[in-house]
Amino acid sequence: MSKPKVAFICVHNSCRSHIAEALGKDLASDIFESYSAGTETKPQINQDAVRLMKKLYGIDMEATQRSKLLEELPPIDVVVTMGCNVECPYLPCKRREDWGLDDPTGKSDDEFITVIKKIESKILSLKAELGVL
Repeated sequence: MSKPKVAFICVHNSCRSHIAEALGKDLASDIFESYSAGTETKPQINQDAVRLMKKLYGIDMEATQRSKLLEELPPIDVVVTMGCNVECPYLPCKRREDWGLDDPTGKSDDEFITVIKKIESKILSLKAELGVL
């Protein structure tokens, strides 16, 4: 049986959704496949996110990820929106949840790390939930 496909969705697919994809691949790839995408793209992943993910987890998001549009995703089982504070993008799925995370772009490293750690915790919770289904 194939693993569920989880998409982490944000409008720009440049920061929180990439962090979630990277942590999903690192911490939960035995349970689900991780993807990220948005309705718009940015030319590069947020550089503070790239730097802090390398520092905290040894993950080089620029080596394994790129900004993608929703249309580039395979059929998705679980959609997780990051908390866009706008009309979040719609993607057909079996399950949907919103993590309501503040965008750390332009904020201090401490605020960025707080968001990263929240994403890590939510990835581990999702892994536990999907692992028993």
